[in-house]
Amino acid sequence: MPGHTLDEVRERTLKERDSWWTVHLADPIAVRVVRLLANRTSVTPNQVTVAALFMGLGAAVCFALGYWYFLVLGALLYYLCFLLDCVDGKLARITGTETLFGSWMDYVSDRFRVLVCVVALMGGQYVVASQQEPGAPPVWFVWMALAVVFLDMLRYLNALQVYKVRREMSSHLAAALERARATLSMLEPPESESGREAEQETAEATGSGNRTMSDGGEQAVLRHGISVLEQILRNHDERENRNSRRAGKQPELTLPKVDLHQEFRHRFPWYQRFWTALNARRVRTHLFGGIEFQMAIFVFAPLAAGLFGPSSIVWITAVSGVLLLAFEIAIIYKLWLSTRDFFRVVDGIDGALRFSGPSDGAEEEGRETGSDPDSQATLR
Repeated sequence: MPGHTLDEVRERTLKERDSWWTVHLADPIAVRVVRLLANRTSVTPNQVTVAALFMGLGAAVCFALGYWYFLVLGALLYYLCFLLDCVDGKLARITGTETLFGSWMDYVSDRFRVLVCVVALMGGQYVVASQQEPGAPPVWFVWMALAVVFLDMLRYLNALQVYKVRREMSSHLAAALERARATLSMLEPPESESGREAEQETAEATGSGNRTMSDGGEQAVLRHGISVLEQILRNHDERENRNSRRAGKQPELTLPKVDLHQEFRHRFPWYQRFWTALNARRVRTHLFGGIEFQMAIFVFAPLAAGLFGPSSIVWITAVSGVLLLAFEIAIIYKLWLSTRDFFRVVDGIDGALRFSGPSDGAEEEGRETGSDPDSQATLR
């Protein structure tokens, strides 16, 4: 049986967009390692995860020793550890062995590695700096260790909450679209002339002909609302599903991706050009995220400490923390603008539905799909 080609490994394992560090400094090596492991060995992704964990612990030992040559070795080991961390997921995708336990194992080992390495790095530099200046304990290293652990957990929790909010908005939009389609179908005029005359006589008898908007006007409003929602819900991730099918997997039945960034693009018109330029290079716009933060702390900072002394770690950690916070705040701001766009669209279509007087069955359907006003209030 022929093995996997390099192009096949790239197509089936590389993310559509990733951090610039991963794209330029990890993926070119990782895909070749994945091809080698998948074609010529029986190594499993979980075994690679364990190897990455032990390599990270080796980096922690080097950091704890504190001397410049150990710092350089520790930085190299941490980079190799991150490289293996990229390999395990790609190997799971190319071999079709992705599991929930493997995902959990990867997450826990990452968090444990960061905790151990930051304690070892800052603790080792605390000892070295204390030996250099016995009368002034360098408490800054203690605060830096706490800050790194806090920021690393903060960005994970923030990413989780942002994902949950965006998924809930997508669910509400899909439900609003279904309600709009159901209401529009009830407003469609009869096909025959006699049917239209009968409907007109019924309307005159019941007095419903005095409404301020004609059925045609209601249909126009609802059709416009439906077109807006369909445009928003059109951005499916077809490439991911196609890659999953080629990998022999059934694509997950997920909600469509939602594009609710109109207000953000209006306020920052240059952003779309920036996004397009980075997207062409497979780089995400979140230029300083968790990966860059870890590389700054556990690769650049140890190398700088070996060259310029322990104080350089404090400065690199402080600057990295500020950059990470700045980009996390930008994500939160963008999410806030997205929620404003979301409520404008949903309130508009719901207003049209309320005006058209949906039946009790349609209202019950809306409650069953989770798009009632109380449910929407959870997003506000």
